[in-house]
Amino acid sequence: MFLVHKTIKKSYVTIFFEFPSILNLNTQTYITKVGANCRTTQWLRTVTQPFSSRELSPNSMDVKAKTKAAEKPSTCITKSCQESDGSHGSTAARKVATPDNWEKVLDNIRRMREGRDAPVDKMGANQCWDKNAPPKVRRFQVLVSLMLSSQTKDEITFNAMQRLREHGLTVENLLDTVPELLGKIIYPVAFWKKKVSYLHNTCTALARDHDHDIPDSVAGLCKLPGVGPKMAHLTMEIAWGKLTGIGVDTHVHRISNRLRWTGRKETSTPEATRAALQDWLPKHLWGEVNLLLVGFGQQTCLPVGPKCSECLNSCDKLCPAAGVRSSPAKPGSKSSKRTASVASQQAGKKKK
Repeated sequence: MFLVHKTIKKSYVTIFFEFPSILNLNTQTYITKVGANCRTTQWLRTVTQPFSSRELSPNSMDVKAKTKAAEKPSTCITKSCQESDGSHGSTAARKVATPDNWEKVLDNIRRMREGRDAPVDKMGANQCWDKNAPPKVRRFQVLVSLMLSSQTKDEITFNAMQRLREHGLTVENLLDTVPELLGKIIYPVAFWKKKVSYLHNTCTALARDHDHDIPDSVAGLCKLPGVGPKMAHLTMEIAWGKLTGIGVDTHVHRISNRLRWTGRKETSTPEATRAALQDWLPKHLWGEVNLLLVGFGQQTCLPVGPKCSECLNSCDKLCPAAGVRSSPAKPGSKSSKRTASVASQQAGKKKK
């Protein structure tokens, strides 16, 4: 493989290179770089796209369009799931030291969650399926509930699942349901239009390739449209009774970072958090930690305005983030700009 290097001074540059024919790889790769009158540049994205049967000239192709077309979520998700089928999030997962006092912290969270009265306990994915349905249908309903739950509150997902069950929540029936009606049934789950497409395409794949059942592996589940690693691991646990990994959603991701369970540096993605947790957390606890932390995040360790005064770990001085007001805001986001503005105003008042 070869790459021609040159000084970058433009604000947006796209560079093209290809593997030598000796590697026998029928691929072409686009790399997008950004630099604003600086000597160093930041790599943003690398996308590999197969050649078509017709040879394309770099000078005649629409690089931006080709790059966008190559970025298929299902392909990225499948790759991530194939890497996450083991005990770590990737083949090069970093090692994380076992946190101090983690057993005491976990025990405190158990004590605070003794009531099991959070939304996830009453309306989570493990409460949405029909317990009297045949095994294949039950497993399918677990998968559907997790697909609908993405970026959606448990109450909304639960109600949508009840409507689907009344309509007839089977692979055959959803295939016979027109998209417009399916959309009305699941609305107002987040991204309901996309999820209508995901559900229809998933049902098509299940009927064609799996005899109307769901795959029994993380890699197989992640090949389905709209299914990511978190959904796959939770589906394996709830539907198949197999513990393959920790299901990390926004609550588990946030709380794990606040407790410094992910190492010295905060992880930026749920998959990185999953890999970090699985580096040190005993495997027999993997199945417990999702439900435990999700409920804790819904009731006590809130994303904004966490109730630190009610938290046993805060009282015992075991939480490094005790007293935080919200989750860290991304640089340049509205929340970070708003925080900076408030801080500036307060500083101005002090000077006066």
